[in-house]
Amino acid sequence: MKSGPFGFVSGMVALDPATGALVEGGVGAQTQCIFDNLRLALPDYGFTLEQLCMARVYTTCFEHFDEINVVWEAQFAKMAPPARTSVGVSELPLGAVVEIEFCFYQS
Repeated sequence: MKSGPFGFVSGMVALDPATGALVEGGVGAQTQCIFDNLRLALPDYGFTLEQLCMARVYTTCFEHFDEINVVWEAQFAKMAPPARTSVGVSELPLGAVVEIEFCFYQS
């Protein structure tokens, strides 16, 4: 959804684009899949990853947050990362262990 210079992407879980099924492999694999899917969708949204200004990460396994951080840091190795809020939750859709929502800003 766009509102003025902002774009909002509802929470994404790690769905395999070919099958629509939740990917396996734990929190790191699911986090990577979310970013892969986001990159595939960004042209449709009219934004680039460089315009990402804020993200909220929801996870059911905070004890493995270091795996989320490894993937996160790789996404932003060549650019400033956005602001991020991380929230521990008891359950996510489809049994996912991570969900991320995004906010973009287009000047």
